[in-house]
Amino acid sequence: MKIMESGEDYLEMILILQNRTGAAVRSVDIAAQLNVSKASVSVAMKNLRNGGYIQMGENHEISLTKQGRTLAETIYERHLLFSDVLCSLGVDKDIAMKDACRMEHALSAESFEALKQYFLKNGVGPSEQNT
Repeated sequence: MKIMESGEDYLEMILILQNRTGAAVRSVDIAAQLNVSKASVSVAMKNLRNGGYIQMGENHEISLTKQGRTLAETIYERHLLFSDVLCSLGVDKDIAMKDACRMEHALSAESFEALKQYFLKNGVGPSEQNT
């Protein structure tokens, strides 16, 4: 199943929230972070659950499946690299974060890997400071 850009954003946010709090992620947390309605999150979670990317617990806790975690980590790695590179070039952090969010979805895996290797070789790489 091909996942849409918005689905990738939801998976990335679930990963960020899990890493940040270490606690269960709830739809209301995702809605607050992404500034979307709870109804939008509900629809997205249904689609992600049907695609095998997330699981919902009895108390509606959201967790990533192995497949979901792998995709979320890939998107998040892209986000970190692009935002770090843009910041290192002097782009304002807020602008860099927004632009990185758009860029993370656009490149092929091959192009991203080539850019990643180039930037890492030249001392620019992902950091955890951008969460």
